[in-house]
Amino acid sequence: MTQAWFILTRADGRDICAPSPAQLADALAEVYRGSAITPDGSQAAVVLRFGYDDGLMYQVEVASGGEVTFEEWSDRDCEIALASPRHMSALPQDDALQLWQWLAQRQVAKIRSQPWQGG
Repeated sequence: MTQAWFILTRADGRDICAPSPAQLADALAEVYRGSAITPDGSQAAVVLRFGYDDGLMYQVEVASGGEVTFEEWSDRDCEIALASPRHMSALPQDDALQLWQWLAQRQVAKIRSQPWQGG
């Protein structure tokens, strides 16, 4: 049987398996506050990934300023892109959280239907 998994990669690089809604909101808040800085001093990003043990993986990355990227892959090793990465700029924090909630609910079609800027 195929097992689904979710991983949140926080701005500090820590991975959280099966993050709670509160952990998702906290990670986004850190990025939107601008307090998420990498060791080299640049702005960091947070990534929520959802996939299956034997196949597909989706990820929504959110960086400071509301820069969002959505990617679809054939597997968790990112061997084959299933579509070009899609982008949004200056997305409000609540909208970014909505994308993550849809991903956590496995509603990938809703994410695809958003007004992405192409790839």
